[in-house]
Amino acid sequence: MDATTRIERALAASIAWAGGLDCPPLLAKAVRHAVFPKGSRVRPRLCLAVASACGASNPAIVDGAAVAIELLHCASLVHDDLPCFDDAQTRRGRPSVHAAFGEPLAVLAGDALIVLAFETVARTAASAPAAMAGLLLTVGRAGGMPYGIAAGQAWECEPAVDLAHYHRAKTGALFIAAAAAGAIAAGADADPWRDFGDRLGQAYQVADDIRDAAGSPEDIGKPIHQDAVHGRPSAVTRLGVFGAVSWLEQLVAEAAAAIPACHGAGDLRCLIASEAKRLLPKELSLRAA
Repeated sequence: MDATTRIERALAASIAWAGGLDCPPLLAKAVRHAVFPKGSRVRPRLCLAVASACGASNPAIVDGAAVAIELLHCASLVHDDLPCFDDAQTRRGRPSVHAAFGEPLAVLAGDALIVLAFETVARTAASAPAAMAGLLLTVGRAGGMPYGIAAGQAWECEPAVDLAHYHRAKTGALFIAAAAAGAIAAGADADPWRDFGDRLGQAYQVADDIRDAAGSPEDIGKPIHQDAVHGRPSAVTRLGVFGAVSWLEQLVAEAAAAIPACHGAGDLRCLIASEAKRLLPKELSLRAA
């Protein structure tokens, strides 16, 4: 089974488990709207790739870890689009959750997805208590503070922000978690993978800054120029478009160099290079491999 099919099936199973007959119907619909149809699924694909590189032997634990990371990501998008933050009317080329279901259900859907991430880990890793403990801690750190996505969103409310610190929390946290969770699910040491995830996450956020400034709503599936409208820290604001592209190239190279020695290192480097090129607007080029 290819990675995309594997992730979609695991996500569907997790959502179905939570959204049964006793769930409020509109909440169940809002949660499904937040998760499907799929986005790039780059975080769960990273989790699966690291697990494979580390020789994973229990696919249920790996799938549960990947799903948990993606559910946290989807929750962050729901909350990020809310009127109190970006007030974005579209996401992935269709109405955002609050635009489709209203603000109260969007808040609740995001909250439910966060809780479901922990529930998914607890269910899928019940047979491996040590792995479950490590995965729960990894998911918690990625979602909370001081270095998780909640802290990343909160930095936007501060009068002064270090750009690298902001990127590391807002976006890097889930990439660090995806890489670490893949290693933990495979029974490997997660620590060597955290720096790799950190560099990759920062690269992804810089690419997002570039797309916001130089992309189109049709290509990225959401409104553009949001960083400028909301006065958010941005690599483009600090460095200009081509300066940001150069920084992205450097981060991609650093991420590739940070991959720990493993039998799947070559495949991971190819994944990094293809993702970096995919994320940039068509008018720009990426030289890093």
